Amino acid sequence: MARFSELRAPCLLLLVFLLYSSLRLQLSQGLKQRRVYIVYLGERQHEDVSLVTSLHHDLLTSVLGSKEAALESIVHSYRYGFSGFSAMLTESQARKIQTLPGVVSVKENTMVRMHTTRSWDFLGLSMGVDIKQEQQPNELLAAANHGDGMIIGVIDSGVWPESQSFADDGYGPPPSKWKGTCQAGANFSAHDCNRKLIGARWYAGPDIDRRFLQGDFLSARDSHGHGTHTASTAGGNVVHNTSFFGLAAGTARGGAPRARIAVYKACWGTCSTASVLKGIDHAIHDGVDVLSLSLGSTDEMAALGTLGAVTRGIPVIMAAGNDGPTEQTVQNSSPWLLTVAATTVDRSFLTVITLGNNRQFVAQSMYVADKGGDEFSQLLYYFNDRCDPDYINSTDIHGKVVFCYTPGPGSVSAPPKYADIAATVRRNGGKGFIFSQNNLDSLDLYAIKGPALPCVPLDFKTSYQIAVYCNRIGIPKIKISTTRTTSGSEVVAPRIAAFSSRGPSPIYHGVLKPDIAAPGVYILAAAAQTGAYKSLGVSYVFDSGTSMACPHISGIVALLKSVHPDWSPAALKSALMTTGNYLILYIYS
Repeated sequence: MARFSELRAPCLLLLVFLLYSSLRLQLSQGLKQRRVYIVYLGERQHEDVSLVTSLHHDLLTSVLGSKEAALESIVHSYRYGFSGFSAMLTESQARKIQTLPGVVSVKENTMVRMHTTRSWDFLGLSMGVDIKQEQQPNELLAAANHGDGMIIGVIDSGVWPESQSFADDGYGPPPSKWKGTCQAGANFSAHDCNRKLIGARWYAGPDIDRRFLQGDFLSARDSHGHGTHTASTAGGNVVHNTSFFGLAAGTARGGAPRARIAVYKACWGTCSTASVLKGIDHAIHDGVDVLSLSLGSTDEMAALGTLGAVTRGIPVIMAAGNDGPTEQTVQNSSPWLLTVAATTVDRSFLTVITLGNNRQFVAQSMYVADKGGDEFSQLLYYFNDRCDPDYINSTDIHGKVVFCYTPGPGSVSAPPKYADIAATVRRNGGKGFIFSQNNLDSLDLYAIKGPALPCVPLDFKTSYQIAVYCNRIGIPKIKISTTRTTSGSEVVAPRIAAFSSRGPSPIYHGVLKPDIAAPGVYILAAAAQTGAYKSLGVSYVFDSGTSMACPHISGIVALLKSVHPDWSPAALKSALMTTGNYLILYIYS
């Protein structure tokens, strides 16, 4: 009996521990089964937005069993553009909500991707401010007073508020229609907004994968750089004497340089549809005039969110996507959107490559150095599968140029391993990296490896000729000249960028998309001072993509809406699409 008493206490403790562990496991599994769903209820039934939110809570309570559970479950309540909400639900709970009266649609949350000095002069939107500039100031720009009084909402990865593109010198108070706020957070206070950057919000709810939040700012501050770049392209200030280490030197500005900017950070490396919808909802409430989203989406819910903005008179401009040149790859193809493809501009960054036999080829790169092209270096040739950072012997690289030749179809974008090879070459004292690539419209990825390291993409014809030379010569040699900027009539432009997604719409059959094209190749705009940009010490950087083309159109729409405030989004879209090149010069009248 005494022996039993001695054993009873440890056994009870073990039983309690096992029961506790079992309950924790069940709870953990239950939480893992919950995912974010978006519930669309159509047009809101009340003008009082508090009643709209109460309706959302009541609906959730009817399914989850208590108001406390409903409040814990809800992620975002959409109250201005349409009625709906996003919430953490199990699959069975989502199915049950779908059967309730008044529920139009229930969809699981999805993630979407984030898809300039010369470009505005190329479009005809000249300010006539540069000494060397031959063009006269553009009449639309003047008639719109450079976009003064307009508010451009940018849903993206945030903003770097200290950039000169967002300084508020010479600005008065925000327009009286503005109802937004400046939401504080990590390394971002309410004082980081000003009379230019008038609003900032951010969304980091349970719809965002916690891994993406690591290393980012839990605020509207931009750690990625994408949002800063696009916002400054749409409505950034006039900033003189900008360049990327001397390349593309000139005056940087947005399309509507006197417009105010409001940012909505919904992207943390990737973008949650639920957060994007909340950004749209807030932008409608805040009073923006134009919405710019350089994001790629085929999601039905995102489309319904943009429709809510358009029906309230806010034109929505979105990127076509970077999955070209394959047909029917265009994203954001809803008829009410202005969907933007990317083109080149009349500017090139020319680099001359000279082989040991004195044969020369002209390519493009962003190679900036005090001296370049004076000496030959040995060329290391890697073919197909050997073009791999794990295969290339780092001890052989020092003082040499690496050449990767991978003929064949494949993507228009270089394999991700090429960026790793470029980093390996730089780290081990290599003199350069040249490589074959379908798409010659994206130098920017390699520019951030360091402008003193030449990274030169070559077409397959040139790559083949260099490969033949390497195979014939025992020790092939090469020298690479520093880059020079060429612009104007010497460069044939515009042409649709290789990466720009093509139509027609894969979803809405019979709808021709994209609607319009704008500069999206090698666009120089403001940089977030993080990562590689901070280490390079640059304030303005190049980027390419339909993400860069989208804010060009956003800026133009802001100008046009300033001159014609009574025009609907459909009228603004029609004016742009039916006038093309002539719009910039004549449509204001």
